[in-house]
Amino acid sequence: MKTEQRHTQKITPFLWFNNNAEEAMNFYMSIFKDSKVKNVLRYGDAGPGPKGGFMSASFQLHGQEFMVLNGGPQFTFSPAISFFVKCETQAEVDELWTKLSEGGATNRCGWLQDKYGLSWQIIPTLLSELMQDKDAAKAGRVMQAMMQMDKIDIATLKHAYD
Repeated sequence: MKTEQRHTQKITPFLWFNNNAEEAMNFYMSIFKDSKVKNVLRYGDAGPGPKGGFMSASFQLHGQEFMVLNGGPQFTFSPAISFFVKCETQAEVDELWTKLSEGGATNRCGWLQDKYGLSWQIIPTLLSELMQDKDAAKAGRVMQAMMQMDKIDIATLKHAYD
């Protein structure tokens, strides 16, 4: 008898929010179309939050599992940790950039912080291909072009490359 093997993600990003983890989870799931809630835990009689209130959940974005927690104000996010999103087209870069940066802040080289303070890198896959070119002058021009950008623009990268 053949048994089906399930792939279990061994390492899962765990995101600590003050008191808006459910809102953040729903926000991310509204942006990434291939997403689903796996489970939700609510506070019981023992607390520490109000009975029935959202405590934590696990969910998936494009097959990547995440966990969120309403943990209180003790910890906040830092740009030292970010989520790197590979984009195939400029339209995908534009859409994710616009949605994720709304209410947050944009930074150089494809980095942004969303309205919850979580950092993201919205990067076209072409960027790494061009930067790894064996022609150091071409790769250098691409790097220089990228360093001038907030949101990455594929046409500008190609122009710098050529």
